[in-house]
Amino acid sequence: MPDHLIVIRSGATDYDIQERIRGTLDMPLSAEGIEAATRTGRLLAANPPAAIYTSGTSCAIETSRIIGLACGLKPRRATNLGNLDLGLWQGRLVSEIRDTQPRLHRQWQDNPWSVAPPEGELLEEACERVEDALEKVFRRHPTGRIAVVVPQPLDAIVRWLVSGRSMGDLWLSDPQVELADEIPLAAQWHSSRDRSGSNGPAATVPGRPFVSR
Repeated sequence: MPDHLIVIRSGATDYDIQERIRGTLDMPLSAEGIEAATRTGRLLAANPPAAIYTSGTSCAIETSRIIGLACGLKPRRATNLGNLDLGLWQGRLVSEIRDTQPRLHRQWQDNPWSVAPPEGELLEEACERVEDALEKVFRRHPTGRIAVVVPQPLDAIVRWLVSGRSMGDLWLSDPQVELADEIPLAAQWHSSRDRSGSNGPAATVPGRPFVSR
């Protein structure tokens, strides 16, 4: 297992700047997103990771390509890292949902585990597939630092899985926050197999959140 994971949020798209819910809608980087990815590449080039993995979404692929060029690395595509499917919410302004469905908006902010996006994906389902994808990547790297590039809000899910950090706002990201976030892994990551027996329920592991709620 690698010692550190660099979680890289893909650069912003036009939808992100407009504060629209993007979800699985595939969009290229905006000019601001390209600029942020270029800046992140320069920062990481001083101490590049051993490998860069990327989601298959257009914005993540483009972000990983820019960063990979700066670091002298060819990004590798990882399976099951597609963005959180937010169903019929996708394409809508966050402010529109807040104004027209205030109760739903408040519930999503307070406890997204309890909300099922219409024709979308449950948060628990997304966490399970992302956890599986990360486990496969980690097996390839017994030590060192690796990076994974994923769209917003999948970056929040990855951080929660590997560190237990709050997911925060799953609809909007703070453009002032840098794209890259390095997290130590060795003392925090435990796979599902570490948490459970062959047939029994998952056991509690300090510092590692459950996926199932």
